[in-house]
This record gives sequence, structure tokens and C-alpha cells, in this order.
Amino acid sequence: MSVVVCSLLWDATKHGAGTQQISYDSDGYHLVRFPYGAGDESYDPWKMHDPANGGGTPSSFPDARSGLIWPSHEGWGLLSAMVFWEADDRPNEYRARFVRDPLGSGYDSTGTTDTWKTGGGQYKTYLWQMFVHRGTPVGLKISARGAGDAKVPAAITHAQLKLAIHTEVLRP
Repeated sequence: MSVVVCSLLWDATKHGAGTQQISYDSDGYHLVRFPYGAGDESYDPWKMHDPANGGGTPSSFPDARSGLIWPSHEGWGLLSAMVFWEADDRPNEYRARFVRDPLGSGYDSTGTTDTWKTGGGQYKTYLWQMFVHRGTPVGLKISARGAGDAKVPAAITHAQLKLAIHTEVLRP
């Protein structure tokens, strides 16, 4: 069985841009952004995170389209992510979800996780599997919530998003 992979990494110390500030979309979540190009563990030989994907004008980091992976193949997708939150006393829960078409009219959230804060740093990993399709991008959306479910503009210091597509799904 063949597998095609896209692996993205953003890190505040490696990319010299400081923390990634959280700004909330109308769904109450922030689409995590990733720089374009190889290096720093990013891997994209199938061009699933190409700035030309999804529009006539090339995207540039950190615009919203830089948070998308465009599957290069139809298949069974294994999505995984990691998020490090900057220390902040305001949030008491952290949410993450994988979303099909997060910027389009076909928005479909799946694999939502909701966790309470821990006593130490907030280092979270996520895993979800689903069918993926060419032409339908996927992304990672996150949210930090405080008292009364208030959306807290907490920042992140590190994020990774990976998609592995199993391209030969057997059917009976």
C-alpha cells in the first residue's frame, strides 16, 4: 500500500516571527498557519502545501490559506497535530479540531478534542482519521477558552500538522 505524506512545522524560535497570535474566526476557532517551503522538518514532495493551491493569487504566510493542506490523492487520511501554547493563566480549556474546507462553503469539522489545562505547560497532540479528497483542503483549528466559555487570544509557540494518505483503500 502506498502512502503520500505532507508534514508541516511552525516554531516561534526557528521562524523568527515570535508567537502565533490567536484570532478567532466566526466558528470560534483559529486556523493554525504554517510557512511555505522545505526545511525545519517540513516535508511536502507532493506540493500539498503549495502557495499556489486554492486561488488565483499565490498565498503567503501567515495568511489564512497558509493553514491549509490540499490532499494530492483520494484516500484514507491520517491527520496528526501538535500544539504548544504559550504560558497564560487566562485559559482553562483548550480545543482543537480537524476541518475539511475550513475557508470554504463546505466547512466540515471532525475529530474535535476538548481538554482542561494541566498544572504545567500546555503541550497537546491530536490524531484523527478520515477520507480525504482532492480539491477539499484540510486544516487544524484551535481555541483557548476561559471563564464563561470566553475566547481567550492566547498565543502558541509551536505547531505541527501532518497528513498521511493511504492511496490504495481496498473495497469489497
